[in-house]
Amino acid sequence: MTTKPLLLIDVDGPLNPYAAQAQRRPEGYTTHRMRPTGWSLAENRKPLRVWLNPDHGAELRALADAYELVWATTWKDEANDWIGPHLGLPRLPYIDWPEMHGRAPRGTFWKTQYVLEYAGGREFAWIDDDITDMDREYVDQRHPFRALLMRVDERIGLTRPDFDALAEWAQ
Repeated sequence: MTTKPLLLIDVDGPLNPYAAQAQRRPEGYTTHRMRPTGWSLAENRKPLRVWLNPDHGAELRALADAYELVWATTWKDEANDWIGPHLGLPRLPYIDWPEMHGRAPRGTFWKTQYVLEYAGGREFAWIDDDITDMDREYVDQRHPFRALLMRVDERIGLTRPDFDALAEWAQ
């Protein structure tokens, strides 16, 4: 039996286009107010505004035939409580980052080294808004298996062509 590749999913950017114009929710998205850990009540913050497109849940569930879905987000396991239910996703495994926002090797995004550790000897696709050419080069040099690093515009989120590209890559 062949092991499915991993689909490593970031929340903010790909699923929550947080950088879209503040008062102009993107078409197809609904607004949710959330208080995940770290969104401190002590600082008298309003709940975090998160835009989610319910169609993305169906798209991700369809990709689960070809991929093992995994959260690759700073939300960690809380993505299962705050994000997944709004998208109709089951509980997913997640990368438990040993350090967040820390130093990264060779100018890469801080997540990249941990993504490679998590993937181990598996093929993977990774969707995130912070992926750069430096990350692609780093992965190409250190990961002997197929890998797709897909940068998603944090003002737009995942689009139909992104889902099509992920499905095609998994073939």
